[in-house]
Amino acid sequence: MADIINFIIDGKECTAEKGIFILQAAKENDIYIPTLCNYEGVKPQGSCRICTIKTNGQFTTACTSPVADGMEIENDTDEINDQRKSIIELLFVEGNHFCPACEMSGNCELQALAYRFQMMVPRFTYQFPKREIDARHPKILKDQNRCIRCKRCIRTIKDEKGRSVFAFYGRGKNIEVNVDPVLGSKLTDKLAAKAVEVCPVGSILPREKGFRTPIGQRKFDHKPIGSEYKH
Repeated sequence: MADIINFIIDGKECTAEKGIFILQAAKENDIYIPTLCNYEGVKPQGSCRICTIKTNGQFTTACTSPVADGMEIENDTDEINDQRKSIIELLFVEGNHFCPACEMSGNCELQALAYRFQMMVPRFTYQFPKREIDARHPKILKDQNRCIRCKRCIRTIKDEKGRSVFAFYGRGKNIEVNVDPVLGSKLTDKLAAKAVEVCPVGSILPREKGFRTPIGQRKFDHKPIGSEYKH
C-alpha cells in the first residue's frame, strides 16, 4: 500500500502518494502549476522552468522535485508569477512567434500562457532571429522560428528501435531541434501525428493539413489554459 503524505500549497492542505513529483501531486489536488516542457508519461527534465515554485523558501522545478511530508509550497504568488511571465516573454522575443498567422493559434500552449499571465508588451527587446523551415520530410514540417527547445519531441518521438527522431544540433544561442533525415523520411502517419500533438507550439506541423479547425473553434479559444483546475 502506498504511503500517503501531507503537504501544503499556498495554504491549502493536500495529500499525495509519497515520492511523486510536485507537479503531479498538485494536479491530483486540483491545483494548477503551469508548464511547457513536461509531458505526461515522459521522464521530466525541467527544461522550461515555467513550473518553478518555492519549497520551504527555495526555488525549484515542480516537475522534477518529489513531494515530501510536511512540505510547504508556494505556487500562486506575485513573485513566482512574475518570474513565469518573464520566461514567457523571453520565449516570445528570442523566437519569431507571429500568432495571428500561425496555424496553431488557439491550440498553442505558449500563446495560452501569455494570455493567462496577461503578457502585453514584453520587457525585453525582440531579436527577430533568422531561422529556417525544414520541409524535407514527407509527413511533417519543422519550423525553427517557433521552436522553444522544450525537448518534448526529443524525449517522446522514437522509432521502433527506440531511436530519437529529433535531436539538438549546434550550441548556445544557435542550438536547434532538428529532424534526423533518415528517420524523418520513415515517419509513420501515427508517429507524425504524435509529434505534432507533443509540440506545445507550432514548430512541428503536418504537411497539407493546415487550418482544418477554424480559428475560434480551437482548444484554448473555448477555455483558458488551466481553467479545468479549481485552484
